[in-house]
Amino acid sequence: MNAGASTHREANMSNPSVVLVDAYPSSYALAQAFMDSGCEVVRVQSTEEVPQCYRGAFDTSAFSDDIVHRGVLADTVAAVARHAAVAVVAAGEYGVELADQLSEALGVPTNGTRLSPARRNKYLMTETIRAAGLRAARQRLVSTAQELMEFHRETGGRIVVKPLRSAANDGVSVCDTPEDSAAALKAILEGTTVFSETNTAAVAQEYLAGGEYVVDTVSRDGHHRVTDVWKYSKMSVPGVRDRITGGHLIAHDAPVRERLTAYARQVLDALGIRHGPAHLEIILTADGPCLVEVGARMAGANTPYYAELGAGESQIGWTVEAYLHPERFLAAHRRPYRLERHVSVCWPTAPAAGTLRSYPLLDVVEGLESFNNVEMFVRPGGTVVRTVDDSTKTLAVGLVHPSAEVVERDFNTLTYLDGPGFYDIERAEES
Repeated sequence: MNAGASTHREANMSNPSVVLVDAYPSSYALAQAFMDSGCEVVRVQSTEEVPQCYRGAFDTSAFSDDIVHRGVLADTVAAVARHAAVAVVAAGEYGVELADQLSEALGVPTNGTRLSPARRNKYLMTETIRAAGLRAARQRLVSTAQELMEFHRETGGRIVVKPLRSAANDGVSVCDTPEDSAAALKAILEGTTVFSETNTAAVAQEYLAGGEYVVDTVSRDGHHRVTDVWKYSKMSVPGVRDRITGGHLIAHDAPVRERLTAYARQVLDALGIRHGPAHLEIILTADGPCLVEVGARMAGANTPYYAELGAGESQIGWTVEAYLHPERFLAAHRRPYRLERHVSVCWPTAPAAGTLRSYPLLDVVEGLESFNNVEMFVRPGGTVVRTVDDSTKTLAVGLVHPSAEVVERDFNTLTYLDGPGFYDIERAEES
């Protein structure tokens, strides 16, 4: 099939069209929100082959067209132009650059292509915000063990080594010695990213000590709306370092919020993110906020769902407003969100690999006072991978309650329950 061939019904041109680049099931809620607003939604797939992290059955029948980009931009632009789209939005991390190219070529609201590489390449990202005068991690682009070990010795202490263009903490290693760093680089160069890309280099950065936060935003014409702010919980045990175990939605009046959001807005400006959603991860160091990375797309991990549970709004509604009703967006974007209920999400840590028989303590979790929902990524009969980073989650448990103390208590209870007894696993040597 040629780029631009319609795999579904033709768009109804009496309704506005919105293009979502790399809309997979994790971002279908955004597609549905545009459809609910009366839009025809066109899906563009940025790669001929579906990346590994998105593989599996998914239904695209609700989209007015399903266009596969086959590497020739002019062909894809022509295919998308038939729909007279009012917006092109990156629905996933891998689609950011193609969304920039399409939106620029079609003359719709765009972040442009000039800084597009810096919105995907983690090394360029950090150098770009440093050039804008913002606090940025000390770093080096490395492709050999010698370069990396040199940087580690110069920096001293602990450093972080990660792929240039991945996501979801994929391949990120916290390293205490130059030898640890060299081993991390070897694993990165010999592996592929969650997007099925090969790695030819990596970025090494100073280890940022401090609490880690998420700031989610939506922008229109360079005006930025902070939709939700989260604080991460982390743990370290033998073989697992700084693993994120949970996220906690923080109140609009939390003392730390203004420092984080002011810095986040400066980062967005430095990276040329003037339109659409963005997801920033920031460490609050002793010297102030410092960027870990930013995605010029909506947050993953079902974050908008949890934000709406707590504040009654999320990136999804604000993204629709920004593109379809910019005047309403600009009139209201400075109003801070207010928590109606306190929300935490817990991501348990599987201690071993094997075939899952059951979650023996799940009924105890479901009986917690603030229990709201459970997302089961590995069901009984499925394969459990020992959790070492965010790419190997087994469950997500949502906790929601008017009382912050109840949510905190139940989160602590869940982390106490998590461990070998939380999983009934048939290990390979048992079978």
